[in-house]
Amino acid sequence: MDQQDIDILSHALANLRLQADINLAPKFPHFAGKPYPLGRCLEIRDEMFTLITAELKSNTQRLAILKNYMRTERTELKKVWGSLRDEYFQNAILVGDWYIDTANDTVNANKPRVEIKPISQSGFTAISHFEQFVKIARSYWQVDIYRNTAFPAIAPYLPLICVNEQGATWLAAANDDMIKVATESQFLLSEDILKQLPEPTESIVSRWQNTLLTLHEPDELLLKTGSPQAYCKKYRDTEKAADIVFRDKVVRAYMSLPKGA
Repeated sequence: MDQQDIDILSHALANLRLQADINLAPKFPHFAGKPYPLGRCLEIRDEMFTLITAELKSNTQRLAILKNYMRTERTELKKVWGSLRDEYFQNAILVGDWYIDTANDTVNANKPRVEIKPISQSGFTAISHFEQFVKIARSYWQVDIYRNTAFPAIAPYLPLICVNEQGATWLAAANDDMIKVATESQFLLSEDILKQLPEPTESIVSRWQNTLLTLHEPDELLLKTGSPQAYCKKYRDTEKAADIVFRDKVVRAYMSLPKGA
């Protein structure tokens, strides 16, 4: 695609984004006290992906440039999550050699809704280790981050406890990309960050452990005690990194918890 194609496609996607906003704004009017679309990168990207996919399957010519490019290059749309210049967490769409941000205004509402760039010029990269995640999260989310000693048996997969300025706390990083960072490193990268981070206060740990009282039958993984680092070694020695069934069990245990404490 040349620059003229990109300009036309950007305009078409910006118009499609208006439909996404109509669909989403009533559902998500605010995020952490900020008005839509601020903070709604994931929701907008996912809605736009759905709308773009439907448009490509239709007989309209609105996205003909994108459709022709995909046919010529034999490529597909792909949802991605990662780092944007190590400043933000970013949900975007990749197609061939192009990066498409359909939620470009979710940090600064004055920016254009849509941005299209060559991937090589976009500043977008995958997150490859927990230190990178922590660096972004501390500044982007304005949080303190501690090692997950509240639930040590799931810490090899979810090694972080985040606490924001209002005192809200949540476990991280609860997405497939970061769990993959943990498992593909045989939990060595989880162990590294657990060694580096400070212990959470007793109050934070107690708040999380008290959430178990709200569960009818807490998952056994959530009741285990011990060192998070020791569980990294144990899971490495017992080859849990490649065990999809166990991974899913960890995810179910996490999903049974409240989103925050």
